[in-house]
Amino acid sequence: MHVIPSPLLLIGLSLGLQLLVAPTVSAAEPATEGLLIDGSSTVYPLTREAMRRFQRAQPGLPIDVAFSGTSAGFRRFCSGETDINDASRKINSSEQALCAKNGIGYRELPLAMDAITVVVHPSNDWATDITVEELKKLWSPAAEGKVTHWSHVRANWPDRPMKLFGRGQDSGTYDVFTREIVGEAHRSRQDYTASENEEELATGIAAEPDALGFFGIGAYHRHWDELKLLAVDNGEGPVYPTLETVGEAQYQPLTRPLFIYLSERSLQDKPSTRAFVRHYLQGLPSWIHFTGYMPLRAERYAQNLKALDAAPAANPAGAR
Repeated sequence: MHVIPSPLLLIGLSLGLQLLVAPTVSAAEPATEGLLIDGSSTVYPLTREAMRRFQRAQPGLPIDVAFSGTSAGFRRFCSGETDINDASRKINSSEQALCAKNGIGYRELPLAMDAITVVVHPSNDWATDITVEELKKLWSPAAEGKVTHWSHVRANWPDRPMKLFGRGQDSGTYDVFTREIVGEAHRSRQDYTASENEEELATGIAAEPDALGFFGIGAYHRHWDELKLLAVDNGEGPVYPTLETVGEAQYQPLTRPLFIYLSERSLQDKPSTRAFVRHYLQGLPSWIHFTGYMPLRAERYAQNLKALDAAPAANPAGAR
């Protein structure tokens, strides 16, 4: 069994994350110039911080960074509305078809490794871990209206009603969680509080003593003093998500990569797209530790930069 990350580590992550996340977020609006970025709320803190750092180094370029969820973001991206889509999963076949239909070529660049965390209210004194099978029992479609109390999940847990929280269905986190836990992406019980906004979920769980919810580890680290983290047991013993367990592929099956997708049309029409992404990739290894996410190996970032260089060159006048 792995221990929970130390309070000092979590305090450091929390202070860093306060700099990375805006207190309120609205949906992205089309920008008449500059760059428009949408998609995953899990990746949002990374891209927003990259934007802030880029604008300090090269002021003057408007960059609109918001989130609507990975799936909603891909719908906009593959319709040619955005320059970059943040994604907490790989693009799926229907999204690939939409991009192809609309003539949107793209480049997929992995950014970091993430862990989907399972959290409860800090007053919860009976649950310290949960098995993959228990999560499946709890979140499967057949559980709706039936698996409603803690004792329904594990017999020695109290006979108290559970309040469930989780990512909305436009979220890549939802897709990954349901695929790995339920066994089929985009299928789960529906009687839970859903949101694309991790801040809303964290606030809701922190206010409900019988809550259980899931989201990316970054949201846990931003609220570590208001939430309790559960270890996940996939049959080999309970494991907490830490930099070590994520990096060594021990926190399974809820470890996943995070991505950005670049529009090749934007790379051709806007030299600023390439400049921003280069600055993002080159700087990320030096500040990603503030986010609670796991950096990729240095050679992976080097490969990303090569892929960026291999993309079609920008047209000076934006002509196609």
